[in-house]
Amino acid sequence: MISILAQERLLGFALGSVSIGGFVLHQRRAIYRSIAEADGSPYFYQPGEIASRRSSTELAHVWNKAVDETLGRLVVYLSSRGW
Repeated sequence: MISILAQERLLGFALGSVSIGGFVLHQRRAIYRSIAEADGSPYFYQPGEIASRRSSTELAHVWNKAVDETLGRLVVYLSSRGW
């Protein structure tokens, strides 16, 4: 039988993995959606299409925009606390 400490660590690892996976999925969807909106195309891009159609600087800009939209409230909160 596994000890309580090991069970807690496994649970923490599993929950952390699921939450990070959800976060990454959300970011990827936001990036694909913003690229599709910028081009005015009616469909969402697949990952292989982005590499062939966008330069790395444009992709970095879209990534930064998606992160800013997602973490903007946290930045404002931490700024108000003096961090």
